[in-house]
Amino acid sequence: NPKGLKLIDIEAGNTRDKNYSIIIDIGTTTVQGQLLNLNASHQAEERSVIDDLDSELLVASDAKYNSQDRFGEDVITRIVYSQKGDGLSDLHRSIIKDLNEIIDNLVNQADIEKDQISHLVVAANTTMTQFFLEIDPKYLREDPYVPTANFFPPVRAIDLGLKLPDYVHIYTFPAVASYVGGDIVAGTLGSGIFQREELTLFLDVGTNGELVLGNCDWLVCTSCSAGPAFEGGGLKYGMRATTGAIEQVRINPQTYEPMLLTIGKEKPLGICGSGVIDAIAEMLLVGLIEPNGKFKQDLDTDRVRKSETGWEYVVAKSDQSAAGIDDITITEGDIDNIIRTKGAIYAACKILLESVGLTFAELDSFVIAGGFGKYINLERAITIGLLPEIEVEKFMFVGNGALLGERLVSVSREMMSQAQSIAEMMTNIELANNMKFMDEYVAAQFLPHTDTRAFPKTMEMLK
Repeated sequence: NPKGLKLIDIEAGNTRDKNYSIIIDIGTTTVQGQLLNLNASHQAEERSVIDDLDSELLVASDAKYNSQDRFGEDVITRIVYSQKGDGLSDLHRSIIKDLNEIIDNLVNQADIEKDQISHLVVAANTTMTQFFLEIDPKYLREDPYVPTANFFPPVRAIDLGLKLPDYVHIYTFPAVASYVGGDIVAGTLGSGIFQREELTLFLDVGTNGELVLGNCDWLVCTSCSAGPAFEGGGLKYGMRATTGAIEQVRINPQTYEPMLLTIGKEKPLGICGSGVIDAIAEMLLVGLIEPNGKFKQDLDTDRVRKSETGWEYVVAKSDQSAAGIDDITITEGDIDNIIRTKGAIYAACKILLESVGLTFAELDSFVIAGGFGKYINLERAITIGLLPEIEVEKFMFVGNGALLGERLVSVSREMMSQAQSIAEMMTNIELANNMKFMDEYVAAQFLPHTDTRAFPKTMEMLK
């Protein structure tokens, strides 16, 4: 066939309304998938790219923890594992198993057949992309510290082990650098910052914090290791932002008793990233903890106690929690974890701006992507020093930025070309050996920061 076309099936009747695609965001901690109705795509194209998915376009959603975590919680540990024997194959099979489960769940939710799926679109950080495609990632942590490949041709889903018809192809977002992957390219596409004249900082918070700064003329990017705390990982009672997760905490400054709000208004099962941010900010404001994150030990309350693992605050007692759940607590270890995470993100934002001679005050907008951003309280995030103290009106949330960009590519070939252009347009600023970044990171290991002049309103509240 001179045009490379292939007849894949002959169907009786008019089956044009049975045309779907699946988009997948492979995160280090969480994998998310959505089933799209491609016949509704013309409606999506009429909307702003930062609008939420149209209800007619989005048919089903599913998410699960990345089962690669048994090989290592972070990408470096998994890269090391990939170099041992069948390590790379183990990691590849693990993520393929996750994707097959998500695909099955999406198809079952929508009550459709797999032969109605047209194609898949996948976005992931650079390491996850290479595991997904079973490409050796060793050069991400060895000289010359670059991805084995940045741009990837379409591949047949069946060739990677996905249980789909042989005509279903996968389009994978390009990577920019070792730790700036296709997920941030997809987020940049979905947020539309590459189209605007206004100076925008785009922050995607996951296990890695990935940032893009710029406008329609230029884009610079960087990444930092944030850890899984904002996705509920590494916390004693942490969980993803799903039903039963504590998402909001208010603490009485006299009695130190908390008021809680959970997702779905169910009894608490644990606490998600936004809930931990809220709780730590409240504990700081009412005087339960010092700026270094340590509990004050002379307070008249049974909510602060010393356990076998150290000091902790009881957010929800067992009789308030879901059946079978012990007291839900936030420990000093949890607080340290959050301080390290927020310190890395704030420092990366500041260094990226300084690399082009700018400050937070000069930003026109600050776009936040990532699952926890849906529930986060801005004032509380500023209180702990995760976000800069700038006008609240400048902040904008876009939910899962990668899925927004994947939606566009799934319905438009032109957008796939645009994604390639965005990747080529980005200039990466490497933080790994940047001593100035380390200085900023250390300076941010306080609540809200060692430089209190950067947080005048917060310091006023703490008086």
